[in-house]
Amino acid sequence: MPLTKPNQQLRRDLKAIASNVERSCVDLVKFAEKLSDADAIALMGLVGTLYEEADRLVGYADEIKVGRITRSKPE
Repeated sequence: MPLTKPNQQLRRDLKAIASNVERSCVDLVKFAEKLSDADAIALMGLVGTLYEEADRLVGYADEIKVGRITRSKPE
């Protein structure tokens, strides 16, 4: 069954947000390379968390694709 327009938009939004988070992680890793060891380690912990969150967003987008998550019309 094809996705409705609201579900297509939700899926695109989630994937775009995940992509933005991942690009930000790349920038943060470059920034971490310039920090002291302790600060870099702390920042890399944050980067790891952000990557996990981006993966969750992609997972939600996949659930929309197969119909497990749907967006209803506003009331």
